[in-house]
Amino acid sequence: MAALHDHHDHDHGPARGHSHGHGGHNHGPVDTGDWRYAVGLIINLAFVAVEFGAGVFSGSTALMADAGHNLSDVLGLAMAGGAAWLARRAGGSRKTYGYGKATVLAALGNALLLIFASGAIAFEAVRRLAEPAPVMSGLIMIVAGIGFVINLATALLFMRDQHSDLNARGAYLHMMADAAISIGVVIAGAVIWITGWSIIDPLVSVAIVAIILIGTWGLLKDSVNLALDAAPSGVDVDAVRSALGDLPGVTAVHDLHVWGLSTTETALTAHICHDRGDSAALLTEAHALIRSRFGIGHSTIQLETEPSADCPTC
Repeated sequence: MAALHDHHDHDHGPARGHSHGHGGHNHGPVDTGDWRYAVGLIINLAFVAVEFGAGVFSGSTALMADAGHNLSDVLGLAMAGGAAWLARRAGGSRKTYGYGKATVLAALGNALLLIFASGAIAFEAVRRLAEPAPVMSGLIMIVAGIGFVINLATALLFMRDQHSDLNARGAYLHMMADAAISIGVVIAGAVIWITGWSIIDPLVSVAIVAIILIGTWGLLKDSVNLALDAAPSGVDVDAVRSALGDLPGVTAVHDLHVWGLSTTETALTAHICHDRGDSAALLTEAHALIRSRFGIGHSTIQLETEPSADCPTC
Protein backbone atom coordinates (compact mmCIF):
# COMPACT_ATOMS: atom_id res chain seq x y z
CA MET A 1 0.00 0.00 0.00
CA ALA A 2 1.29 3.44 -0.85
CA ALA A 3 2.33 5.72 1.96
CA LEU A 4 -0.34 7.66 3.79
CA HIS A 5 0.31 11.31 4.52
CA ASP A 6 -0.60 12.66 7.95
CA HIS A 7 -0.40 16.46 8.01
CA HIS A 8 -0.57 18.42 11.28
CA ASP A 9 0.06 21.92 9.94
CA HIS A 10 -3.53 22.67 8.87
CA ASP A 11 -5.31 25.37 10.81
CA HIS A 12 -8.21 23.20 11.97
CA GLY A 13 -7.73 23.25 15.71
CA PRO A 14 -5.68 21.05 18.03
CA ALA A 15 -4.04 17.76 17.07
CA ARG A 16 -5.69 17.02 13.77
CA GLY A 17 -4.53 14.87 10.88
CA HIS A 18 -5.54 15.25 7.23
CA SER A 19 -4.89 12.37 4.90
CA HIS A 20 -5.55 11.36 1.31
CA GLY A 21 -5.71 7.60 1.07
CA HIS A 22 -5.17 5.93 -2.28
CA GLY A 23 -3.70 2.60 -1.28
CA GLY A 24 -3.09 0.42 -4.31
CA HIS A 25 -5.84 2.13 -6.26
CA ASN A 26 -5.09 3.30 -9.76
CA HIS A 27 -6.31 6.85 -10.10
CA GLY A 28 -6.42 6.78 -13.84
CA PRO A 29 -9.98 5.98 -14.97
CA VAL A 30 -10.74 2.36 -15.67
CA ASP A 31 -9.95 1.41 -19.25
CA THR A 32 -13.40 1.13 -20.73
CA GLY A 33 -12.08 -0.28 -24.00
CA ASP A 34 -12.32 2.40 -26.67
CA TRP A 35 -11.87 -0.24 -29.40
CA ARG A 36 -15.34 -1.62 -28.59
CA TYR A 37 -16.97 1.73 -29.26
CA ALA A 38 -15.03 2.06 -32.54
CA VAL A 39 -16.06 -1.41 -33.69
CA GLY A 40 -19.68 -0.79 -32.72
CA LEU A 41 -19.69 2.55 -34.53
CA ILE A 42 -18.30 1.21 -37.81
CA ILE A 43 -20.53 -1.88 -37.99
CA ASN A 44 -23.73 -0.19 -36.90
CA LEU A 45 -23.26 2.88 -39.09
CA ALA A 46 -22.84 0.62 -42.12
CA PHE A 47 -25.98 -1.30 -41.16
CA VAL A 48 -27.99 1.92 -40.74
CA ALA A 49 -27.22 2.82 -44.35
CA VAL A 50 -28.19 -0.66 -45.57
CA GLU A 51 -31.37 -0.79 -43.51
CA PHE A 52 -32.56 2.64 -44.58
CA GLY A 53 -31.91 1.78 -48.23
CA ALA A 54 -33.86 -1.47 -47.83
CA GLY A 55 -36.71 0.46 -46.25
CA VAL A 56 -36.86 2.88 -49.18
CA PHE A 57 -36.69 0.01 -51.68
CA SER A 58 -39.42 -2.03 -49.98
CA GLY A 59 -41.62 0.90 -48.98
CA SER A 60 -41.38 -0.21 -45.34
CA THR A 61 -41.66 2.67 -42.90
CA ALA A 62 -40.92 0.18 -40.12
CA LEU A 63 -37.43 -0.46 -41.51
CA MET A 64 -36.82 3.24 -42.07
CA ALA A 65 -37.98 4.03 -38.53
CA ASP A 66 -35.76 1.27 -37.16
CA ALA A 67 -32.84 2.67 -39.16
CA GLY A 68 -33.50 6.06 -37.58
CA HIS A 69 -33.50 4.47 -34.14
CA ASN A 70 -30.27 2.63 -34.92
CA LEU A 71 -28.75 5.94 -36.02
CA SER A 72 -29.61 7.44 -32.62
CA ASP A 73 -27.78 4.52 -31.01
CA VAL A 74 -24.77 5.10 -33.25
CA LEU A 75 -24.71 8.66 -31.92
CA GLY A 76 -25.02 7.25 -28.40
CA LEU A 77 -22.03 4.99 -29.00
CA ALA A 78 -20.09 7.97 -30.33
CA MET A 79 -20.84 9.90 -27.13
CA ALA A 80 -19.90 6.93 -24.93
CA GLY A 81 -16.67 6.31 -26.83
CA GLY A 82 -15.76 10.00 -26.73
CA ALA A 83 -16.41 10.08 -22.99
CA ALA A 84 -14.24 7.00 -22.46
CA TRP A 85 -11.43 8.72 -24.36
CA LEU A 86 -11.83 11.92 -22.34
CA ALA A 87 -11.83 9.96 -19.08
CA ARG A 88 -8.32 8.69 -19.83
CA ARG A 89 -6.93 12.21 -20.19
CA ALA A 90 -4.94 13.45 -17.22
CA GLY A 91 -6.30 16.29 -15.11
CA GLY A 92 -4.77 19.75 -15.11
CA SER A 93 -4.43 22.70 -12.77
CA ARG A 94 -8.13 23.52 -13.18
CA LYS A 95 -9.68 20.11 -13.88
CA THR A 96 -7.97 18.46 -10.91
CA TYR A 97 -10.22 15.38 -11.07
CA GLY A 98 -9.59 14.96 -14.79
CA TYR A 99 -12.37 14.27 -17.28
CA GLY A 100 -13.99 11.25 -15.63
CA LYS A 101 -17.27 13.13 -15.20
CA ALA A 102 -17.66 13.04 -18.99
CA THR A 103 -18.64 9.37 -18.61
CA VAL A 104 -21.54 10.41 -16.36
CA LEU A 105 -22.72 13.06 -18.82
CA ALA A 106 -22.54 10.53 -21.67
CA ALA A 107 -24.58 8.00 -19.66
CA LEU A 108 -27.20 10.68 -18.98
CA GLY A 109 -27.23 11.67 -22.66
CA ASN A 110 -27.67 8.03 -23.68
CA ALA A 111 -30.64 7.61 -21.34
CA LEU A 112 -32.32 10.74 -22.72
CA LEU A 113 -31.58 9.61 -26.28
CA LEU A 114 -33.22 6.24 -25.61
CA ILE A 115 -36.33 7.95 -24.26
CA PHE A 116 -36.48 10.26 -27.29
CA ALA A 117 -36.06 7.34 -29.69
CA SER A 118 -38.80 5.41 -27.88
CA GLY A 119 -41.13 8.37 -28.28
CA ALA A 120 -40.40 8.52 -32.02
CA ILE A 121 -41.10 4.78 -32.40
CA ALA A 122 -44.33 5.04 -30.40
CA PHE A 123 -45.49 7.98 -32.53
CA GLU A 124 -44.85 6.02 -35.74
CA ALA A 125 -46.58 2.94 -34.29
CA VAL A 126 -49.71 4.91 -33.39
CA ARG A 127 -49.81 6.40 -36.89
CA ARG A 128 -49.52 2.94 -38.44
CA LEU A 129 -52.30 1.62 -36.20
CA ALA A 130 -54.60 4.22 -37.72
CA GLU A 131 -53.34 3.68 -41.28
CA PRO A 132 -51.99 0.13 -41.81
CA ALA A 133 -49.92 -0.17 -44.99
CA PRO A 134 -48.80 -3.27 -46.97
CA VAL A 135 -45.13 -4.14 -46.63
CA MET A 136 -42.59 -6.55 -48.19
CA SER A 137 -42.51 -8.94 -45.24
CA GLY A 138 -39.78 -11.20 -46.67
CA LEU A 139 -37.26 -8.39 -47.09
CA ILE A 140 -38.21 -7.00 -43.67
CA MET A 141 -37.41 -10.34 -42.00
CA ILE A 142 -34.06 -10.70 -43.76
CA VAL A 143 -32.83 -7.18 -42.99
CA ALA A 144 -34.16 -7.22 -39.42
CA GLY A 145 -32.55 -10.62 -38.85
CA ILE A 146 -29.17 -9.25 -39.92
CA GLY A 147 -29.76 -6.29 -37.62
CA PHE A 148 -30.49 -8.62 -34.70
CA VAL A 149 -27.18 -10.44 -35.15
CA ILE A 150 -25.19 -7.19 -35.44
CA ASN A 151 -26.86 -5.52 -32.46
CA LEU A 152 -26.57 -8.58 -30.23
CA ALA A 153 -22.90 -9.03 -31.09
CA THR A 154 -22.22 -5.36 -30.32
CA ALA A 155 -24.12 -5.60 -27.01
CA LEU A 156 -22.02 -8.61 -25.97
CA LEU A 157 -18.89 -6.45 -26.23
CA PHE A 158 -20.15 -4.40 -23.28
CA MET A 159 -21.95 -7.10 -21.26
CA ARG A 160 -19.03 -7.85 -18.93
CA ASP A 161 -18.63 -4.22 -17.74
CA GLN A 162 -22.30 -3.19 -17.63
CA HIS A 163 -22.56 -3.65 -13.83
CA SER A 164 -19.33 -1.79 -13.01
CA ASP A 165 -19.43 1.05 -15.56
CA LEU A 166 -22.59 3.10 -16.10
CA ASN A 167 -21.30 4.26 -19.47
CA ALA A 168 -20.80 0.68 -20.67
CA ARG A 169 -24.25 -0.09 -19.29
CA GLY A 170 -25.71 2.64 -21.46
CA ALA A 171 -24.04 1.22 -24.56
CA TYR A 172 -25.15 -2.31 -23.60
CA LEU A 173 -28.76 -1.21 -23.11
CA HIS A 174 -28.74 0.66 -26.41
CA MET A 175 -27.57 -2.38 -28.34
CA MET A 176 -29.84 -4.83 -26.50
CA ALA A 177 -32.77 -2.51 -27.18
CA ASP A 178 -31.86 -2.54 -30.86
CA ALA A 179 -31.56 -6.34 -30.82
CA ALA A 180 -35.01 -6.60 -29.20
CA ILE A 181 -36.48 -4.28 -31.79
CA SER A 182 -34.87 -6.25 -34.62
CA ILE A 183 -36.18 -9.60 -33.41
CA GLY A 184 -39.58 -8.02 -32.88
CA VAL A 185 -39.55 -6.80 -36.47
CA VAL A 186 -38.57 -10.29 -37.66
CA ILE A 187 -41.49 -11.83 -35.76
CA ALA A 188 -43.87 -9.16 -36.99
CA GLY A 189 -42.69 -9.74 -40.57
CA ALA A 190 -43.27 -13.49 -40.22
CA VAL A 191 -46.79 -13.01 -38.85
CA ILE A 192 -47.61 -10.50 -41.58
CA TRP A 193 -46.21 -12.87 -44.21
CA ILE A 194 -48.42 -15.71 -42.91
CA THR A 195 -51.61 -13.79 -42.13
CA GLY A 196 -51.40 -10.57 -44.16
CA TRP A 197 -52.24 -8.55 -41.02
CA SER A 198 -50.14 -5.41 -41.40
CA ILE A 199 -51.44 -4.07 -38.07
CA ILE A 200 -49.18 -6.58 -36.28
CA ASP A 201 -46.15 -4.41 -37.04
CA PRO A 202 -47.20 -1.34 -34.99
CA LEU A 203 -48.55 -3.52 -32.16
CA VAL A 204 -45.16 -5.19 -31.76
CA SER A 205 -43.49 -1.77 -31.90
CA VAL A 206 -45.58 -0.51 -28.97
CA ALA A 207 -44.63 -3.57 -26.89
CA ILE A 208 -40.93 -3.06 -27.67
CA VAL A 209 -41.12 0.62 -26.67
CA ALA A 210 -42.52 -0.42 -23.27
CA ILE A 211 -39.60 -2.84 -22.77
CA ILE A 212 -37.06 -0.15 -23.72
CA LEU A 213 -38.54 2.41 -21.32
CA ILE A 214 -38.54 -0.05 -18.42
CA GLY A 215 -34.87 -0.87 -19.04
CA THR A 216 -33.93 2.79 -19.43
CA TRP A 217 -35.44 3.98 -16.14
CA GLY A 218 -32.62 2.58 -14.01
CA LEU A 219 -29.95 4.07 -16.27
CA LEU A 220 -31.64 7.48 -16.21
CA LYS A 221 -32.02 7.47 -12.42
CA ASP A 222 -28.41 6.41 -11.76
CA SER A 223 -26.91 8.86 -14.25
CA VAL A 224 -28.97 11.80 -12.90
CA ASN A 225 -27.87 10.91 -9.35
CA LEU A 226 -24.21 10.79 -10.37
CA ALA A 227 -24.55 14.08 -12.26
CA LEU A 228 -25.86 15.61 -9.00
CA ASP A 229 -22.87 14.16 -7.09
CA ALA A 230 -25.07 11.73 -5.17
CA ALA A 231 -23.53 8.56 -3.76
CA PRO A 232 -23.40 5.75 -6.35
CA SER A 233 -26.23 3.24 -6.01
CA GLY A 234 -23.86 0.50 -4.85
CA VAL A 235 -22.58 2.50 -1.84
CA ASP A 236 -24.58 2.59 1.43
CA VAL A 237 -23.51 5.88 3.05
CA ASP A 238 -25.09 4.98 6.41
CA ALA A 239 -23.12 1.73 6.40
CA VAL A 240 -19.93 3.66 5.66
CA ARG A 241 -20.62 6.05 8.54
CA SER A 242 -21.37 3.16 10.90
CA ALA A 243 -18.24 1.22 9.87
CA LEU A 244 -15.99 4.24 10.43
CA GLY A 245 -17.69 4.93 13.76
CA ASP A 246 -16.99 1.36 14.90
CA LEU A 247 -13.20 1.73 14.48
CA PRO A 248 -11.35 1.62 17.86
CA GLY A 249 -11.00 5.06 19.38
CA VAL A 250 -13.45 6.84 17.06
CA THR A 251 -15.95 9.00 18.95
CA ALA A 252 -17.78 10.67 16.05
CA VAL A 253 -17.97 10.81 12.24
CA HIS A 254 -19.25 13.94 10.53
CA ASP A 255 -19.01 15.96 7.33
CA LEU A 256 -19.14 12.66 5.41
CA HIS A 257 -19.53 12.98 1.64
CA VAL A 258 -19.54 10.22 -0.99
CA TRP A 259 -19.87 10.88 -4.72
CA GLY A 260 -18.93 9.48 -8.11
CA LEU A 261 -15.86 10.90 -9.86
CA SER A 262 -16.94 8.95 -12.95
CA THR A 263 -19.12 5.95 -13.75
CA THR A 264 -16.42 3.68 -12.28
CA GLU A 265 -14.63 5.72 -9.57
CA THR A 266 -15.97 6.83 -6.18
CA ALA A 267 -14.59 9.46 -3.79
CA LEU A 268 -15.13 10.09 -0.08
CA THR A 269 -14.29 12.85 2.39
CA ALA A 270 -14.95 12.73 6.15
CA HIS A 271 -14.03 14.23 9.52
CA ILE A 272 -13.34 11.67 12.26
CA CYS A 273 -13.15 12.61 15.95
CA HIS A 274 -11.03 10.21 18.03
CA ASP A 275 -9.20 9.74 21.32
CA ARG A 276 -6.44 7.42 20.10
CA GLY A 277 -2.82 8.32 20.56
CA ASP A 278 -1.68 6.68 17.32
CA SER A 279 -3.45 8.75 14.64
CA ALA A 280 -1.34 7.31 11.81
CA ALA A 281 -2.60 3.80 12.58
CA LEU A 282 -6.19 5.05 12.67
CA LEU A 283 -5.78 6.67 9.25
CA THR A 284 -4.36 3.44 7.84
CA GLU A 285 -7.28 1.40 9.24
CA ALA A 286 -9.88 3.88 8.00
CA HIS A 287 -8.56 4.01 4.43
CA ALA A 288 -8.15 0.22 4.27
CA LEU A 289 -11.72 -0.26 5.53
CA ILE A 290 -13.19 2.17 2.99
CA ARG A 291 -11.28 0.62 0.12
CA SER A 292 -11.76 -3.08 0.94
CA ARG A 293 -15.35 -3.10 2.21
CA PHE A 294 -16.94 -0.38 0.08
CA GLY A 295 -14.69 -0.26 -2.99
CA ILE A 296 -13.95 3.47 -2.57
CA GLY A 297 -10.43 4.10 -3.83
CA HIS A 298 -10.17 7.88 -3.40
CA SER A 299 -10.68 8.88 0.24
CA THR A 300 -9.68 12.02 2.15
CA ILE A 301 -10.00 11.90 5.94
CA GLN A 302 -9.43 14.64 8.50
CA LEU A 303 -8.73 13.50 12.08
CA GLU A 304 -9.86 15.66 15.01
CA THR A 305 -9.52 15.30 18.76
CA GLU A 306 -12.60 17.53 19.18
CA PRO A 307 -15.23 19.01 16.83
CA SER A 308 -13.94 21.91 14.79
CA ALA A 309 -15.42 25.34 15.50
CA ASP A 310 -15.41 26.26 11.80
CA CYS A 311 -17.17 23.07 10.64
CA PRO A 312 -20.94 23.66 10.19
CA THR A 313 -21.79 19.95 10.53
CA CYS A 314 -19.52 19.15 13.50
